[in-house]
Amino acid sequence: MKTLFGYFWRGCLVLAPVGITLYLGWWVIATVDQLLPIGIPGLGFIITVGTITLVGVLTSNVVGRAVVRRIETWLSRVPLVKLMYTSIRDLINAFVGDKKRFEHPVSVALSEARDLFVLGFVTRENLEPLKMDAHVAVYFPQSYNFAGNLLLVPKDRVTRLPASSGDVMAFIVSGGVSGLGKGQHALSMPPPPPRPPPADRTLLGLGPSDRE
Repeated sequence: MKTLFGYFWRGCLVLAPVGITLYLGWWVIATVDQLLPIGIPGLGFIITVGTITLVGVLTSNVVGRAVVRRIETWLSRVPLVKLMYTSIRDLINAFVGDKKRFEHPVSVALSEARDLFVLGFVTRENLEPLKMDAHVAVYFPQSYNFAGNLLLVPKDRVTRLPASSGDVMAFIVSGGVSGLGKGQHALSMPPPPPRPPPADRTLLGLGPSDRE
């Protein structure tokens, strides 16, 4: 019975990531289709992806960038809209834009003994406007969360990490489970449950000691 339960639990661990991924994909497509009620399942999603791609193509040339700058200038004249737009724009650009900010992973020593560290990303090295030339701005993401903390850390406490920013981010967000060489396979197979020790048993499940 314990062996069957072990196999069942192993199947759950294998199917859960696949099922959750497929569900989220279906949810995104269904949500976009509701925004564009065309009547053909998936067509609204395809049109949305095509439109976004077309905008990316058009804004890759000089004319497109000029139009984007004109729109940004107009949005910056509205106080509340400016705050929302610039915050969202800078956050997206920090991860995937041309001016990435989370590309310098570091470890920060929390004590003078340097026996306890926290991982983060240097987002700004020049803090002269704050009169803190001996410090750098380090952003610390939180595990299993979309939040984080920004701290101004002394430069002598910061050490550059010889790893890619993507691996370090995955390591932090997953709580150390993924990233840095772990969780890189398409399907993570948990170890099989332990098999019972071999015994000379009959078809009824009785061994020599049971028949005595």
